[in-house]
Amino acid sequence: MAVVIDIDDPDDPRVADFRDLSAADRRPDRPGGRGLVLAEGVVVVQRMLTSRFPPFALFGVDRRFAQLADDLAGVDVPCYRASAEVMAEVVGFHLNRGVLAAARRPAELDPAGLLATARTVAVLEGVNDHENIGSIFRNAAGLGADAILFGDRCADPLYRRAVRVSMGHVLRVPFAQLPTWPDSLELLRDNGFRIIALTPDPAAATLAAALTGERVALLLGAEGPGLTAAAMTASDVRARIPMSAGTDSLNVATAAAMAFYERVRAS
Repeated sequence: MAVVIDIDDPDDPRVADFRDLSAADRRPDRPGGRGLVLAEGVVVVQRMLTSRFPPFALFGVDRRFAQLADDLAGVDVPCYRASAEVMAEVVGFHLNRGVLAAARRPAELDPAGLLATARTVAVLEGVNDHENIGSIFRNAAGLGADAILFGDRCADPLYRRAVRVSMGHVLRVPFAQLPTWPDSLELLRDNGFRIIALTPDPAAATLAAALTGERVALLLGAEGPGLTAAAMTASDVRARIPMSAGTDSLNVATAAAMAFYERVRAS
């Protein structure tokens, strides 16, 4: 059962894993640092509690722990309770959502294992904005994508902002890093995936026309530069989302959502 422990001193070492979240060089969720995963807010903490990222500690105000009482029943994890003022001193800013949970990063998933049962996956190249990463995961969860694979130069999906923007779905939608880029795209092709590169190129097929096949991998690049020539060459087909005249592109998370929806609609 979760044990509630009151924290009155901001320097209490028991909440060290939640300290200085606004200091870039000391963030506990940096892959090269302590490598922790932080869930922020009641909904995201609830999703962490039922994910492959079991928290080892929670830190929050009394009202948020009351909201989580049913979720924490039977969970053996310390819950450090503090006033909003003490919590702000520890965290480094006032946390409106009032509760944090910390987990350790598990071993990375094997991309081949994810592909064995998937029908629809997103493959990202150069998507280095944490909010876009979080939004893509939220869209994937809501529209039934099975997994997300990371190619070259992508932001860390377990950074706190990405986890928060995803509403915790980063913790639920499986993801994996492709070992070599773009050579690892052959792994998808070997598993029967049709690789569709999204591009604003007016010469490309429309997305609706391109989304055929039992297994589909949607290849998405960063806003601005888009996909590299090497990634485009490695795809099976190029597809565009029809847009009004004078509009050259969509936000990558929006484009992903439209592609996921079109995949659902076409199924």
